[in-house]
Amino acid sequence: MRNHGNADVSRRGLLLGAAASAALTATPRHGQAMPADADEPPAPHPGPVPLMNPVMTRVSLTVNGAAQTLEVDTRTTLLDALREHLHLTGTKKGCDHGQCGACTVIVDGRRINSCLTLAVMHEGGSVTTVEGLGTPAKLHPMQAAFVKHDGYQCGYCTPGQICSAVAVLDEIKAGIPSHVTASLTDAPQATNVEMRERMSGNICRCGAYSNILDAMTEVAGQRTAGQQNGRDPA
Repeated sequence: MRNHGNADVSRRGLLLGAAASAALTATPRHGQAMPADADEPPAPHPGPVPLMNPVMTRVSLTVNGAAQTLEVDTRTTLLDALREHLHLTGTKKGCDHGQCGACTVIVDGRRINSCLTLAVMHEGGSVTTVEGLGTPAKLHPMQAAFVKHDGYQCGYCTPGQICSAVAVLDEIKAGIPSHVTASLTDAPQATNVEMRERMSGNICRCGAYSNILDAMTEVAGQRTAGQQNGRDPA
């Protein structure tokens, strides 16, 4: 049996000694200056930030051929201006992040996601929504083709799909290339691949994509035939 003598220190004693040493180290010595803010009360919690009144502005648009002047909050999106101020509820709010295409409208001839743009950015612009393409008595050729080919199921995405489809054929007609256009020197054609690529930003959760493509193909064919006969049906 080994005899540790006075060097034999229990584990408990070792821990108590270490704790006492730490406490002595942390305790200020007599006469040592305390931090200047040691006795100061904690800073008061800031109160709620007061709400600022919205900044209103006037914006003038031509919507579906009619002049419109609105008084809107500068933060109002074009989508909300159409739905909440003009009550054109055909344009839908889907994701509100520009990822589904349900809010697609045509502004100055180009399709855009109206949830991602402010109304004031389009001062003096011309906006076409699904309500402005045709009427129940006289459908736009694309609207009629969607009905014929059953290009929808629930119909929620349909207004954006139709606006985008109309604008896509206009883009192809204008010679604007896409990511899949084979040649930048030749005019793009309304092929299945071309139209699928251009419509990829419009989501149909019901999966009516092939029927939508059939509708677009029919209208594109009508345009080609009309141009050959000296007229353009759309």
